[in-house]
Amino acid sequence: MQESYKITDPQVLRAVTHPLRARLLGLLRADGPATASELGRKMGESSGSTSYHLRELFKFGFIEEDDDRRDGRERRWRARHRYTSWNSREMAGTAEGREVIRVMRLWQAEALGQIVQEFDESEWSPEWVETAGLSDHIAELPPAGLAEFMARTDEVLRELIARHAGAPDIEQVRIWVGGFPRAREEKS
Repeated sequence: MQESYKITDPQVLRAVTHPLRARLLGLLRADGPATASELGRKMGESSGSTSYHLRELFKFGFIEEDDDRRDGRERRWRARHRYTSWNSREMAGTAEGREVIRVMRLWQAEALGQIVQEFDESEWSPEWVETAGLSDHIAELPPAGLAEFMARTDEVLRELIARHAGAPDIEQVRIWVGGFPRAREEKS
């Protein structure tokens, strides 16, 4: 699996703005290869619906057939990349690009809200309960400072993943990092 799928075409990014496609891609990345029927059962969707959306993800290069674990009756799909990325400045050059970015950010925020809502402290050890959560900061930074923060966050995360690989208490952890300038107040 490749690390990242760098998208420059708003039409390609639009393919994952569909909520079901985004969820399918997320499941393939997190849980590994699956058939349309297996994914349909996990998501409470028909295999016809999941099959259609998987073909769309395939058409735009997000997933591929898993020939290593082929099911005789049904295609098994796997994610081609761990992450999807895009350059917001480049994508924002068109109205379509700006709309796709807005939809993606709103979907990400909605997904985060769902994750927070589903987290049940009674199901986790005290160490996980103490560690899991969100924090917010207001910092005064120029664009270069925020860019450095994002890059260094990525570096630290990669180093921690490598250092803790194989730990006995390892779990998949969803980590969200974001930064936006605060809305300017209108001057009288």
